[in-house]
Amino acid sequence: RRMLIATVLAGAGILVLLIAVGAYGLLRGPASAQSRPASAVSATVPSTASPVAQPRPLTASADSEVFARAAAISLFRWDTRGSAGPSEWAQPLIDVGDPEEAAGLASDIRGYSPTIEQWEQLKAYGTRQWLAIDSAHVPAAWTTAVAQAAPGQLPPGATAYTITGVRHRDGIWDGEPIATSSDVAFTVFIACPRAQDCRLLRFSRLNEPLE
Repeated sequence: RRMLIATVLAGAGILVLLIAVGAYGLLRGPASAQSRPASAVSATVPSTASPVAQPRPLTASADSEVFARAAAISLFRWDTRGSAGPSEWAQPLIDVGDPEEAAGLASDIRGYSPTIEQWEQLKAYGTRQWLAIDSAHVPAAWTTAVAQAAPGQLPPGATAYTITGVRHRDGIWDGEPIATSSDVAFTVFIACPRAQDCRLLRFSRLNEPLE
């Protein structure tokens, strides 16, 4: 019940979605978003002291786009200058996850997060990260998947939003403030049953969104 496998084939811009057994099989966990330490970048930024961020719960919402945007921002938001580590930053997303997708969701989030070893390296540079969203839309491939799904293969209110935006990082290297940014795209899978708050299902691989 509630199982869907979609195989995404990339080639000349062609995306094929196949429906079969397996909950969100197209989502095997996003590609690692662990960038190189701040020492490898060179862009300087004005010296501005920013407050140390701490993990915070996601605000409950029954609005699918509002919730998808909030989940996307939370996925990328962390600050090594505080006491929280990768697991603490992941917890707000786990807390709003669908219990039936808990294992897969946790794996997806780990794919976007620095490892403990990388975290310690980034912490030495006082690195923080955040996401600026450019767009959020329901991809055509998801509409196709929903149309082909048999009754019970998808949870009530299931939908997907492909997010595009810019991932930002800044920190201190050799006593100087530095910053990097890169374009990112990914898909957030959620379920928003009628008259209920949305729940988080899965994330696609980084830069492998549904189109």
